Formats: sequence, structure tokens, C-alpha cells
Amino acid sequence: MSGLSFTLSADQETIRDMAGAFAATHLAPHALAWDRTKTFPVETIRQAAALGMAGIYVSEAHGGSGLSRLDAALIIEALATGCPTISAYISIHNMVAGMIDIYGDAAQKTAYLPRLCGMDWLASYCLTEPGAGSDAAALTTRAIADGDDYVLTGTKQFISGAGVSQLYLVMARTGGPGAAGVSAFLVEAGTPGLSFGPNEQKMGWNAQPTAQVIMQDCRIPAANRLGPEGTGFKIAMAGLDGGRINIGAASLGGAQAALDKTISYLGERKAFGQTLDNFQALQFRIADMATSLEAARLLLWRAATALDAQSPDATRLCAMAKRLATDTGFEVANAALQLHGGYGYLADYGVEKIVRDLRVHQILEGTNEIMRVIISRQLLKAG
Repeated sequence: MSGLSFTLSADQETIRDMAGAFAATHLAPHALAWDRTKTFPVETIRQAAALGMAGIYVSEAHGGSGLSRLDAALIIEALATGCPTISAYISIHNMVAGMIDIYGDAAQKTAYLPRLCGMDWLASYCLTEPGAGSDAAALTTRAIADGDDYVLTGTKQFISGAGVSQLYLVMARTGGPGAAGVSAFLVEAGTPGLSFGPNEQKMGWNAQPTAQVIMQDCRIPAANRLGPEGTGFKIAMAGLDGGRINIGAASLGGAQAALDKTISYLGERKAFGQTLDNFQALQFRIADMATSLEAARLLLWRAATALDAQSPDATRLCAMAKRLATDTGFEVANAALQLHGGYGYLADYGVEKIVRDLRVHQILEGTNEIMRVIISRQLLKAG
């Protein structure tokens, strides 16, 4: 997408179609069962790695695909048409791998990126705490330097992949209060002092585990610090710019699947002697849903392109895109449920699962209220 041309390149169309085919073959047929049984399909996820979807924007030199943020958005949206939950986890895994690729030293890249890009190891991102969500800079997990090690103590909350992932990117306090006192660390599963809470009982996202990550005198080598001391919050926020694009893309993919189901349903269901797609009021609803998705998708692509270009307004655009795409995705999915009538409320039709899965997208990667804070601050500062 260059200039004002919104046409995807042939390579981008191939990438999107590849991810869509994977979603249709490997995710969609099993998504309802995974949701019902709370199954995290690790082996299926690893099949995505074989297609280059575990290190999407990691450099090719370290086993990644070396693609752009726009390419990643296309992949995540396509995967979400099969299952938003699995697509979102793959996004989180990619976020960690991408942060190591950007901020890691040569030894860290060599040690971790090939395993992450092949999904021999899964990764989790650990920023949120029981008492520090939107106010992430208030985190209290401590990392105390001790010779050639750091000793970490604290608890992280709502961590996707907790207890299953092999690598945890943890933000912990090495200095004083505020953002400048935060550093980033790579903590491997099996490290003494690392444990996990029980899997949370959630409204949606049942096909991936969510639990606390608990560190009690958890000793790791100083070599596992990612970047210099005091740069962890900056690293975390930079990672979230891309994460916000991806979670917006996952919302659009889930909502597109719900819209597609609705169009098919309206063409089959009859009332008052004709199929529902003949009623103009319902035609207008479908038109509005499709228009809203397309508008959100274009802003998402705009934000992804800005992030690729390292534009100074990238963070603001990412916040805008995340807010609009996740709000729109949920609204469209909820409208799809309504247009299915009572059948939309039944699990077998798959629409209510999409509604449940997409609801959390308005909360994670920064709540949509915080997105408005980011946007307004930058606008007012510029004014």
C-alpha cells in the first residue's frame, strides 16, 4: 500500500490467502470444541509456525519471516476468521519474538529467536499486575541485582499462555517509582521460584490459558535482561503499538466471520413467505456492518503502515485503530447475533462464541478508554 493506493500487492494477497486457508482448514472446524473443552491446541498452533506465522516480523537471519506490520495485520485478521482466540495468542507470541529481535543482544537473539520462530518454545508477555492494569507504570514486581543475577519477586495478572509457554517477557522494577524505574527480563519456564495460578474462568478466550505468573525469589542471569536498565517501560509500550494493531485485526477477522455467517443465514432462513435477505431493513443492517468493518480496516492499515515507516504519529494512529477496530468488531459481531435471532444465542451456530471472544479485545492491550487518553494527549500536546 503506497501513497493513496489501497491495493494489496500480489505477495500480500498470497500471504493473506495462505493464512485464511490455514484458518479454514485447521482452526474453524475445531474452534467450538476447543472453546467448550477449554483446549489450548498447541500442536495446531505449531503448524502455523511451519508457515512462517510465529516470527512474522522477526528478521530472516534469526529464522523469522521478515515481514511488515501491515503483513502481520493481514495474517492475524485472516487467522481470526477461524478462531479469534488462537489468532490473538499467535499475535502475543509474535509480539514477544519481535521485541527480542529489536531490543535483544546477539546472544539473546541466537538463544531464543530460532526456538520462538519455530514455536518449539511458546512465549508470553507479562506487564499487567493485580494492582497495575491501565496504570502500568505503577507495577510493583521487583528485580534486585545480586552479583551476576537478578532476583525477581512479584505477580503478573491475566497472562495468556501462563503455565504452558516456555518463555516469559517480564517487566519489573529495578529503580525508583514510575516508568523510568522499569526494566525488561526474559524468564524461562522451569526457573526456580517461578509458578502459576489456576487457569482463570473467563467469558471468552477459552481456547488459551490465562493465569497469574508468580515469581518468588526467582533468580535469573543478568544476561537475561532485555535492553539497558530503565528502558523496560519504553520497550513494553513499543511492543504494544504493534500488539494494538494485531488485536484490532483479530477483531476485524472475528467480526468478518460473524458477518459472513449472517449473510448465509439470511439467505436460508424464511419468514413471512420469503428469505430474510429480501427484507430491506435487514439489507441495510448488513450494509452498515460491512461499511463499518471496511472503514476500521482502512484505519488499521494506515496505522500499520505508519508503524512500519516509524512515523512520529504511529503511536496515536495505533491507538485510534485499536479503539475503532475493537469497538467495531464487537458491535458487528453483536449485531450478527441479533440478526440470527434465537439461533444466534446457541453455541452450535458459532456467533455467540465470536461475541464472547471479541469482548475482551476492548480491554486488553490497553483499554479503549486508555486509547482515548493516548490520542487526546498527543493531539493536545501538538496543539
